Amino acid sequence: MTRFGYTLFTEQSGPKELVRYAVSAEQVGFDFEASSDHYSPWLSSQGHAPNAWVTLGAVAQATERVELFTYVTCPTMRYHPAVVAQQAATLQILADGRFTLGLGSGENLNEHVVGKGWPTVKRRHDMLREAIRIIRELLSGELLDWKGTYYEVDSTRLWDLPAVPVAIAAAVSGGRSIEAFAPLADHLVAVQPDRELVSGWHDTRKARGLPGESRAIGQIPICWDPDRDAAVQRAHEQFRWFGGGWDVNADLPTPAGFAAASQFVRPDDVAQSIPCGPDLDAIVEAVRAYWEAGFTDIALVQIGDESQDRFLEEAAGPLLSALRSASS
Repeated sequence: MTRFGYTLFTEQSGPKELVRYAVSAEQVGFDFEASSDHYSPWLSSQGHAPNAWVTLGAVAQATERVELFTYVTCPTMRYHPAVVAQQAATLQILADGRFTLGLGSGENLNEHVVGKGWPTVKRRHDMLREAIRIIRELLSGELLDWKGTYYEVDSTRLWDLPAVPVAIAAAVSGGRSIEAFAPLADHLVAVQPDRELVSGWHDTRKARGLPGESRAIGQIPICWDPDRDAAVQRAHEQFRWFGGGWDVNADLPTPAGFAAASQFVRPDDVAQSIPCGPDLDAIVEAVRAYWEAGFTDIALVQIGDESQDRFLEEAAGPLLSALRSASS
């Protein structure tokens, strides 16, 4: 059965609003909630970037049923992996075992803020591999001394460990990242409905003899609104950066850079890649590509803070029913 999630999009909403939306999303029937983890929005028009971990702690206490994800945290520069391990263990306790730690190699937009520069893709992957190993070791509860290529951990252990172990999901975008992270993580994260990514992940884990069910967690932006023109305009104002692709988006350092890179993107261009307007069938068809590619979990990003209440009150319930019917 495909699980459908709601994205707590920290780039477009403040922390109190996100907690309120999280409660409403659980009540309307979403299976999980995934929080982005940014220090800056992609575009100034989005206007927010509260701390994801503080917000998720509040969400964990305000909700009872939904699974929670970071989608995704970069544990290599802005956060030391030892700090991420402690955050994940604490959040898992607060969430009573509902949390999965989503990790990725990050974006310059968020990681440059600590003044350590921006490494090459290969170095970022190597840093993430080492970070995951450190996080795994600390989540075991054992005392850890570590002197690696990128990180040191000095006589450290976690004192508060959850009863339910923290599962780790890793973001991948191609064969090289699959080879790097499928042996280290439990689940896959990707933002494109690429069947080869999912099959490659499963094949790599099977070849390594790794046990357990491995989930594939995807994410898709939508812009529901009773007025299609308003939806297209809102998607263009806040989400035109999306078309740049990961190779470009990972390297741009500021919202001004994203604005410049997307200045020639037209509203019609955005509407061709993001379902906009009141047509729920069109949204279902856009999401269909993910479950047909083998994704087990699909998170929806409803674009625009000002649209969240109405989306959750009017559209989310019927949309979830349509998605579950079509994917069954």
